[in-house]
Amino acid sequence: MSQHRRVSKRRIVLAGSAVAALAVGTLTATTANASQDAPTLKSLSSTSAAQLADQLTSDIKGDAGSYYDAKANKLVVNVTDKAAKEKVEAAGAQAKVVTHTLAQLDSAKDALTGKNIPGTARSVDVKTNKVVVTADKTVKGADLAKLKKAVKAQDGKAELKRSEGKFTTKIAGGDAIWGDGGRCSLGFNVTTADGKPGFLTAGHCTTAISSWSDSEGGQPIAESGDGKFPGNDYGIATYTGDTDHPSEVNLYDGGTQAISGAGEAEVGQKVTRSGSTTQVHDGTVKAVDASVTYPEGTVDGLIQTDVCAEPGDSGGSLFAGDKAVGLTSGGSGDCSAGGETYFQPVPAALDALGAKIG
Repeated sequence: MSQHRRVSKRRIVLAGSAVAALAVGTLTATTANASQDAPTLKSLSSTSAAQLADQLTSDIKGDAGSYYDAKANKLVVNVTDKAAKEKVEAAGAQAKVVTHTLAQLDSAKDALTGKNIPGTARSVDVKTNKVVVTADKTVKGADLAKLKKAVKAQDGKAELKRSEGKFTTKIAGGDAIWGDGGRCSLGFNVTTADGKPGFLTAGHCTTAISSWSDSEGGQPIAESGDGKFPGNDYGIATYTGDTDHPSEVNLYDGGTQAISGAGEAEVGQKVTRSGSTTQVHDGTVKAVDASVTYPEGTVDGLIQTDVCAEPGDSGGSLFAGDKAVGLTSGGSGDCSAGGETYFQPVPAALDALGAKIG
């Protein structure tokens, strides 16, 4: 719907009631012997669970990922052998025996990414221990047959899902920015590598538009600088005039959210998006290090969410509390029917551009 890499590999998932019910069933054994034999699970906060997960998965041979059961306050660690299972249980986490390691799943995702069929996305789902390949409504005929064959060739490591929408970049933080016949959204105000005030937005915005105004047809207030798209999807612009540039996000209710720095996305994390078309919407991080093939090319290392977005929201802010997390890249669906949206991680963009929040 166009008008014209590196995120954390930790995969901590907030499990739903089904997993919680399994945990409860494990702890309410009906016999004394079963109760004595059951491992002792630690009650953990999400932060302490993430720390324990880092410790365990770095020590376990064949890391297969982990997730946090928020309802039962337990950490579940995927394992592929008995020795790893015993180590996990001794540390107070629940061990879940799975077939594939993260290395195997990442290799499968990379192989599928190489197919480069427009309208597709790939990500690792640690809860199902598979690579999820999503094809939008434009993938048909020979391309769909090719994709099905590629998924089948992964021998159980991947599954195919369909999206009713169409994967597009959302060209058109927060406030609208206008230029050269297009509109995007400002992501986060920053200090550029040479110490000047500027802002982050999507790379598909800054590579297409050279100067920006805060109103349609208005005087320029910023000039586009470095930007990457496809491959990545980040861009930076430098303010050219005396424009107020607070480190905050417009909440479109008369208030703002102050932004103190950047943060890495974690699967299961609750996040909020602000954009100039659909304003503010909440959702959850579904995957990190996702790859999406738009008509313009493939972008890797993206954050996958169930937050909706529409054209003009491109470049807008994805945040968690006072931390800048992502820049709106693209996705499928809309804010009436729902959909999924992908975001360029802010920490990776800052590192590449030499910029800092604020």
